[in-house]
Amino acid sequence: MAAPLSDAPLSPFKTIAVVGLGTMGTGIAEVLARAGREVVGIDVSEAATAHAVAALETATAHAVRRGRLTGQERTDALARVRTSTNLSAAADADLVIEVAPESYEIKHQIFRELDGIVRPDTILATGTNALSVTRLAADSARPERVLGLHFFNPAPAMKLVEVVSSVLTAPAAVAAVTELAIELGKEPVAVGDRPGFVADGLLFGYLNQAAAMYEAKYASREDIDAAMRLGCGLPMGPLALLDLIGVDTARTVLEAMYAESHDRLHAPAPILKQLSEAGLTGRKTGRGFYSYEAPGSATVVRDALTPPEGAQLTPGRTVRSVGVAGSGTMASGIAEVFAKAGYEVVLAARSEEKAQVAKSRIGKSLSRSVDKGRMTAGAAAQTLERITPAGSYDAFADVDLAVEAVAEDLEIKQQLFATLDKVCKPGAVLATTTSSLPVVACARATSRPQDVIGMHFFNPAPAMKLVEVVRTVLTDGDVQSTVHEVCVKIKKHAVDCGDRAGFIVNALLFPYLNNAIKMVQEHYASLDDIDAAMKLGGGYPMGPFELLDVVGLDVSLAIEKVLHREFRDPGLAPAPLLEHLVAAGCLGRKTGRGFREYARR
Repeated sequence: MAAPLSDAPLSPFKTIAVVGLGTMGTGIAEVLARAGREVVGIDVSEAATAHAVAALETATAHAVRRGRLTGQERTDALARVRTSTNLSAAADADLVIEVAPESYEIKHQIFRELDGIVRPDTILATGTNALSVTRLAADSARPERVLGLHFFNPAPAMKLVEVVSSVLTAPAAVAAVTELAIELGKEPVAVGDRPGFVADGLLFGYLNQAAAMYEAKYASREDIDAAMRLGCGLPMGPLALLDLIGVDTARTVLEAMYAESHDRLHAPAPILKQLSEAGLTGRKTGRGFYSYEAPGSATVVRDALTPPEGAQLTPGRTVRSVGVAGSGTMASGIAEVFAKAGYEVVLAARSEEKAQVAKSRIGKSLSRSVDKGRMTAGAAAQTLERITPAGSYDAFADVDLAVEAVAEDLEIKQQLFATLDKVCKPGAVLATTTSSLPVVACARATSRPQDVIGMHFFNPAPAMKLVEVVRTVLTDGDVQSTVHEVCVKIKKHAVDCGDRAGFIVNALLFPYLNNAIKMVQEHYASLDDIDAAMKLGGGYPMGPFELLDVVGLDVSLAIEKVLHREFRDPGLAPAPLLEHLVAAGCLGRKTGRGFREYARR
């Protein structure tokens, strides 16, 4: 009889079996072999085992060429890998990592067979990212030895590993596998058993919303992807990422999440089912949301949905001078952007003094650019000369484009637009930089709603490349064209979207942030683990809690409330923890405390 788990010495994992030799299984086998482990690769398909061996040979040869392995290290690593089409080859394994297809029936069958093959002290790990680890453990003869070990694709490159324990898992087993992950050069994050765990739990809800946004024809696939790359610094847009993951895989994960959470945000968008059933599952088939050069290719090719290159159906209006209303950081940044592009800029605020302070801020920003070698002192001086501060909006009488960047308050903006309507010449384009308010409400405050459009810059405006161009049902086509032409001149990437709460970026970003808060609120994972999971597993430049503290918890709460009010989805209701922190005055870095504490300057 085997010793109880708490008393039994844990194996050093010298021999590890990997069951399932698809892309993920092969990648895990490579990681293990290069780390000095004996690896048994098992797959029911002889073709799969042969392909895995060939892939390992190619990957290790590439590592030698790049100087990451010596020739001898490569030879030794390959010698440590043997393959089989029979599960009995796992008999001597100290650890078995199962990465078979994401089907409970298949995984259950594998675990049931392994019960009769492996030693009593062998730990069984499932690589699932959507199915219940607890359910797999409960059906096993040794539930205390079953846990989740979720690698990310490509396994050799991605640092994150989620170590998933169920209520049945022995702490000693978790500790042993966590230590292995560290020895493999990975960064393990401890999580509980729920569909998607941390990284995929947050990621797939976001991907699902992006698919639904595209399905609703709110924005083009190119604009959705560009908005999230440029607005959030993500390595890939959500639709391109769905194609990489596999539309069918995403649908499976979301269905498992929805079955558990009953959150409408996890209910798979119908387009995912339609694409899956049509066999358009992404890169692997050569077509998904985008079309690819060939199955398995990463090269996107033009198709019927690709927008014509350089097409501008309606000529825009001439813009020589620009008025910027406001004196804060955003107004200063926008004025700097236009002046750098050669426009004459009138920077107007509620007083001459405020306008002068804003111009001084721009001067300091330009000086920093000179110090960093980004522009010459002469160019900086010319840029600053193009900016005329004014203490009254009457100074906008001759501007061709007026951009407001005042407080995010509808009444204040409407009052300003009523003023712009009176002072700006006929034909001038009037733009609002709002990030959450209805553009049409600003338009209706004027006698010329056809001239009003949203032009949402991102902070800091001089650095961020994205502008969301928000056309209302009343906006003229040549106004939209004008803004696109201006964006080209100021070297910004314009994306088109309709006039609804959050536009593209905030509508996709803030539900993701809200769900991260709910994870902490429910004691599912720590702030640090969630931030690490999203940076390492999702390629995010900042973790959700780092970002929330930078944006400001009060700003985040206001946007969450707008989204919830507009879409009336219970899943968008702001997390109570966020409301409590805001009520306590913990607003993030600006107050010295938000989700974390910061040293006061």
